[in-house]
Amino acid sequence: MPSVSAGYAPDLDKLIKSLKGQPLDASVENLLSLLKRRQIKGSEPCAIATAHILLQVVARSKWQDVDVLIDNVSQVGRRLVKAQPTELAIGNIVRRVLGLIRDEAAEERHDPEDETQSEASVPAARPDTDGYASPKPRPQLSSTLSSAGLPKTLFHLLSASPDVDLASSGPGSPFHNSGTSTPTTWKGTYSQIHALRSEVIDGIEEIMDEISQVDDQIAALADAQIRPGDFVLTYRPSTTVERFILRAAQKRKFTLFLAIEAPSKPITEVPHAAFRKKLTAAGITVINIHNSGLTAYMSRVDKVILGAKAIVANGSVMATAGSAAIARAAKEHGTAVIVLSGVYKLSPANPFAEDSLIEWGDSSSFVNFSNGTMVNNVEIRSALTEMVPSTFINTYITNLGTHSRDYLSSIIADHYKHQDVNFDLVGERMV
Repeated sequence: MPSVSAGYAPDLDKLIKSLKGQPLDASVENLLSLLKRRQIKGSEPCAIATAHILLQVVARSKWQDVDVLIDNVSQVGRRLVKAQPTELAIGNIVRRVLGLIRDEAAEERHDPEDETQSEASVPAARPDTDGYASPKPRPQLSSTLSSAGLPKTLFHLLSASPDVDLASSGPGSPFHNSGTSTPTTWKGTYSQIHALRSEVIDGIEEIMDEISQVDDQIAALADAQIRPGDFVLTYRPSTTVERFILRAAQKRKFTLFLAIEAPSKPITEVPHAAFRKKLTAAGITVINIHNSGLTAYMSRVDKVILGAKAIVANGSVMATAGSAAIARAAKEHGTAVIVLSGVYKLSPANPFAEDSLIEWGDSSSFVNFSNGTMVNNVEIRSALTEMVPSTFINTYITNLGTHSRDYLSSIIADHYKHQDVNFDLVGERMV
């Protein structure tokens, strides 16, 4: 796992190693501090860190019914989202875990035979606070999904579970809507709690496995998107984009326009030097251009490939600052724009103020703070990210395959419960 440390700051690896050696509350506070100071940043590190801390909440917090577990996860999730609201992947993972809890609890209530077997096989109860319970076997993939060769996502593994009709759920149902979008109280026996805890822990680990495999699964689709002789343009490529293009370079010969920002200060290291070296070794022609002059090349470009920090429900993409201008130029020239993103970055949220998601960086690279007049009288803002409208994007490629904008709503419905979409706003309503 790549390090996300900044200088001497604790990184993601150190956080994960420290989880078992300190109390749960201290682990949560540690992650909150790292998020606020941006010592853990980026969609993948934030998603992995969130999954690890929620696994600790499930394994070590005290709960005897589904309501309490959902409340524990929701409270920690709200604090994480508030610590870094521009990282939508944090909220996405919290929603995935909440949906997982609801699905697993529904299976436990509808499987009396398994409950009897569990009671017979589980030894005398003792709080499971130090280690994780051994999970029981997960449901197998359906033959249809297996034969299609689709990635084994958490949704597919849970697709065999019976759906819960929320509208018809009575007061006795664990998922009856009680006004706070959480199930009514359901107290289980030790064996039920033990089994539910094990299943949820196993499911969270599957989410983490899914995240770690995203880049390879997306890269496997490169051959179908990049054809021999294509002129491809990318802008400040992410790790996902680099792997995608490098995979295509193994079997295709094409030309890559690599757009970068013109440096505001002298630099000692060439941007993406390792990426260029690998492409050159594969026989790919790489042409470096500054984003200020890319419109002159756009008429030659066959497709634009961009990475995504997040995708909101309407299909708009949070990407590196400067991506929107490239996407707009591509649309004017009739050039296809392809966005690469893991499903865990696809958010069911549809913010009313998209500007609130923009991340702002240090302006010292544009102005010298020794210039007192400039500092005192001019506000200089340097955007690190910006929103690319969905109307500029032709295709979305995720670890599940290639999709149009209209299909994103189906993916959202498959991966999130509607009760959990606004989990982070519950506390705001109660204030």
